[in-house]
Amino acid sequence: MSDDSAGRFPKITERGLEDLQKRIGVKIETMPEPWCHEATRDNIRHYAHGIGDDNPLWCDPDYAATTRYGDIIALPSFLFACNRIISGYVGGLPGIHAMWAGADWTWHKVVRRNDQIRCEAWLKELIPHDTRFSGRAIQQVYRVAFYNQDGDHLADADSWCFRTERDAAREKGTKYTELKARDHKVYGDDELVEIYRHYANEQVRGAERRHYQDVQVGDGLPAMVKGPMTVTGFIAYAQGWGGLYIRANKLAWQLIHRHPGLGVPNKFNIPDCPERVHWENDLATEVGAPGAYDYGPERCSWMTHHLTNWMGDDGFLVSAKSQIRRHNPEGDTLFIDGQVSKKFVDEAGRHCVEISHAARNQDGELSIHGTGVVALPSRD
Repeated sequence: MSDDSAGRFPKITERGLEDLQKRIGVKIETMPEPWCHEATRDNIRHYAHGIGDDNPLWCDPDYAATTRYGDIIALPSFLFACNRIISGYVGGLPGIHAMWAGADWTWHKVVRRNDQIRCEAWLKELIPHDTRFSGRAIQQVYRVAFYNQDGDHLADADSWCFRTERDAAREKGTKYTELKARDHKVYGDDELVEIYRHYANEQVRGAERRHYQDVQVGDGLPAMVKGPMTVTGFIAYAQGWGGLYIRANKLAWQLIHRHPGLGVPNKFNIPDCPERVHWENDLATEVGAPGAYDYGPERCSWMTHHLTNWMGDDGFLVSAKSQIRRHNPEGDTLFIDGQVSKKFVDEAGRHCVEISHAARNQDGELSIHGTGVVALPSRD
C-alpha cells in the first residue's frame, strides 16, 4: 500500500499496519468508558426501545415478575452498550475510516437487572481484503469477554470493522455507483400501509412456551420489518447504545485532542466525530457510502430481535452470527425472514434449534445474513 498522503484524508501505511500487528493478542488494559456500566431498568429499556423492541421481558417489571426470572432481564444485544470496542471503537491507523461489519456472539448466562458489567478485550487478527467498496481494506477483528460483578462469564463476542481509505472509497469504489445515481426512495401511502401491517402483526412469543418437539426443520419464522429508516431512528438507537465518539464541548475536545486523527472538520472547519456519517449525507458520501446510513450494531441487534421474539420467555439465545453486506441509507426498509435449518442436542444437554435468517431491502438487495442457535424447553 502506498504511503502517498495526497487527498483530503490519511491513507493506510505499512508502518501503521506494522504497529497495529504488534497489538494482536495483547490484552487492552485501558478501555474507553462504556455507555452502560450497569444493566439498570432504564438502560435496558432505552436499548430495547432504540431497536424498536417492546418485549415486556425487558421493558415491564410487573410482567417480568411473573416469569421464571422474577424480574426484567436484558435483551442479549444490550451488551453492545456495555463495551465500545465490541461496537467498533478501533485502535491504530489514525484517520482511516472504520465500518462495523459483523459479529459472532456466544451467550453463557442472562444479564439480570442491575448486573454490573466488566469486560476483557484484545485485538484478535488483521485480515487484508480487496473490496468493491474501497479497493484494499483491512478487516480488524476484536474479541471481548463479558462478566458480571460475581465473576460469572456472561458472553463472548468477536466483532470486526473494515478499515478503508475514505478518498479511495469515494473516488474508486464501485459498490454503490448505481445507487448514487438513483432518485431517493419516496413511499406511496399503500407501500407504507403494507410496511406498517408488519408492525401491527409483529408477534412476541412471550409466556407461550415453544417446545423443542414442536419445531421442525424448514419451519419459517414470522417476517419482521425494520424501517423505513430515518435519521431519527438512527439517533434513537444512539440514545440507547451510546455511540462511539459522540461527545459535547469539553469532552469532545478531550477526545479529539487525545486522538487527532479522529476529528473530521465539518463545514465550519470544526473537528467533529466521524460518526456523523449516520446523520450527515455530505460526510457519508465523502467516505463512499450512498448517504447517511444505519449503525452496524443496530442492524445486528435487529437480527437477534427476530430470534428473541420467536423463542419466547423460556428460550435462551445461545449464539448468533451476522455479516453485513451493504449500507442501509436513510429511506431503506428491511424485511427479515428466516427458517429452522437444524435441530440438535448440544454437549450441555440443551435442546437446540439453529435458525438461518437474512434481511433484504425494499429492492430485494441482501443487507445482512446470519445464523442463530436457540435452546428451547423440552417436553422430556
